[in-house]
Amino acid sequence: MNNKITFVVAAAAAFGLAGPVQAADSLDQLLQEVKKARGEITQENKAREQRFRQARDQQAALLEEVRGELAAQEARTEALQQAFNENELALEEAEENLRIQQGDFGELFGVVRQVAGDAVGTLSTSLTAAQFSDRTEAPRRLADSKRLPSIEDLDALRVSLMQEMIESGKVVSFPTTIVETSGTPEEANVTRVGVFNLVTGDRFLQFDPDTASIKELARQPQARFQSMAGDLTSASQGETVGMAVDPSRGSLLGLVVQAPSLAERINQGGPVGYVILALGAIGLLIAVFKLVVLSGVGGRIKRQLKSGEPNTNNPLGRILSVYHDNQDIDTETLELKLDEAILKEVPPLERWQGAIKVIAAVAPLLGLLGTVTGMIQTFQAITLFGTGDPKLMAGGISQALVTTVLGLVVAIPMVLLHSIVAGRSKRLIEVLEEQSAGIIAQQSESGR
Repeated sequence: MNNKITFVVAAAAAFGLAGPVQAADSLDQLLQEVKKARGEITQENKAREQRFRQARDQQAALLEEVRGELAAQEARTEALQQAFNENELALEEAEENLRIQQGDFGELFGVVRQVAGDAVGTLSTSLTAAQFSDRTEAPRRLADSKRLPSIEDLDALRVSLMQEMIESGKVVSFPTTIVETSGTPEEANVTRVGVFNLVTGDRFLQFDPDTASIKELARQPQARFQSMAGDLTSASQGETVGMAVDPSRGSLLGLVVQAPSLAERINQGGPVGYVILALGAIGLLIAVFKLVVLSGVGGRIKRQLKSGEPNTNNPLGRILSVYHDNQDIDTETLELKLDEAILKEVPPLERWQGAIKVIAAVAPLLGLLGTVTGMIQTFQAITLFGTGDPKLMAGGISQALVTTVLGLVVAIPMVLLHSIVAGRSKRLIEVLEEQSAGIIAQQSESGR
């Protein structure tokens, strides 16, 4: 019996028909326990339903509140949209009214903004910005302004432009910091030539508007320009010196700096150019040596003409010695001996003339050889890389042109020097022949 009661209690608890039910000893007691648990569950369910109803009412109230706020925001949005539309219309009317009232001032405003914009670009990149900073504030404010300029703004723009014009005609020196080619800052006294050049000592400088710094040129122009810069820097107040200026504000100076020097030009000629110059130097040394020798021989011959006694230190003296040693022989034999003596003196006088002539003829041929090899290199570069980059062909073209120039530069002086040397030696030989003919004539007269 007890087992059955326990099973019923467990089944009732399993199906939720009762709460925690105490074990009963009888069915009546079990019934009472079940009724008691049932009442407790009913009360609990009612309480739960009450809480659900309260939560539902609260959610409904919140929903109603949110709906009211949404309606208020929608109404506010409509009001703001209407206000925005009204403001748009009012703004259009105001702009139209402003345009009508401005009249010609609108065009003037456009011109002022354009001039102010140009002034900003000019003042920020001008060399005067290296000495004077923050000069673009007033023009920049005018260029960015969307209202009519005031008298003060126009006056500030006028002052900035006038200052630029005045400073462009001055040569002034001022202390500042420059950046050397190694990147090291250096305190130096910089001389500004208007808006054209910046120099310190014999060095040319450039102004970098991006960093507002003064930098030394990585490659300086030719020595004559550096000498002008040095003279200008060391000139005293009121002294007038010559100075090269760059009216393009940097473009011409950049081209002058890029121009290769004489040594670089020669290097462009390559091995053929070196050979041409070596031959030219050898030919020049030979020509100078021959001119010195012929001048000395000519001086000794002149002194021999004034002397009655033959001196063997010159060709004419040696020929006269032959005459003095053979005065008793007949005229024909004397003439032969004198001719023989002249023939001995001619080769030393004409020595090395052929070498000068050969160098004068070979130099342009070597120049032509360099031209051909340079063009071969150029065509090889075109074959490999095409014609897109001219720098790839510059080496061959430079060699072709430079070797031609070097060949002509050597050949032309060699031709002139050969002509001078040959002329002098010929004049000396003519003096020897003339004196020999005079001796033969004198011998013939004495024989009659």
